[in-house]
Amino acid sequence: MTMLVKLLIIAALVLSIILPFGVYLLGEKKKGRFKAALACNVFFFFGTLVIASVMLFGGTAMAAGESVAAASTGMGMGYIAAALSTGLSCIGAGIAVASAASAALGAISEDSSVLGKSLIFVALAEGVALYGLIVSIMILGKL
Repeated sequence: MTMLVKLLIIAALVLSIILPFGVYLLGEKKKGRFKAALACNVFFFFGTLVIASVMLFGGTAMAAGESVAAASTGMGMGYIAAALSTGLSCIGAGIAVASAASAALGAISEDSSVLGKSLIFVALAEGVALYGLIVSIMILGKL
């Protein structure tokens, strides 16, 4: 991998983190700024994913021929699968925690005796992220 491509991937990753916050803060005060920030984040995420995929399949094997190329392709797909299982489960857990925690806060403000029950629902929503992490560890253990 050339140095320019490495710098391009690093720049895309950094921009995918920084630019959505800037778009959100500088956007309109209505719902449009959230959609613009989300669109910016999705654009840079999938752009980085495409660049990384091109780099994964663009390499050549120097050693024993096809067996080395097949092994590196399989390992690369395993790493992508592990990253997707962790990332998507964390996104789902974040959405679930956001809705469960806001409902729990509303219920606790009306009746403080439901604190234990509401914490259970929030903890169940966070468990989704742990399941994704366990699956990715199992995938990485097979590589």
